[in-house]
Amino acid sequence: MAQPLTAIIPHELGRAEARRRIDEGLSRFVGQIGGMAQNYRQSWTGDRMDFSAQIMGQTLSGAVHVLDDAAKVEVMLPGLLGMMAGKIKGKLQQEGQLLLQKK
Repeated sequence: MAQPLTAIIPHELGRAEARRRIDEGLSRFVGQIGGMAQNYRQSWTGDRMDFSAQIMGQTLSGAVHVLDDAAKVEVMLPGLLGMMAGKIKGKLQQEGQLLLQKK
């Protein structure tokens, strides 16, 4: 059974800049983890990005909703990944804040 994970990452960038950084940052992240993530897909509809990937032989899916002052990340973590939800959420919030901090 999949474990839902939701994280809210505040920002002061406005929607357009936050969306640009999320798009570039996620593409860079997928490139860094290489063969660990397979069949990665993402698509934007307005300010919502849907994504999916296979990690450790399991398919995870989710969405990022870019708001004026925050990004809301929702991910469904299957099986073993669901058991690591706490660690994954902490890392997601930490990396997301670095990505969206005002520079």
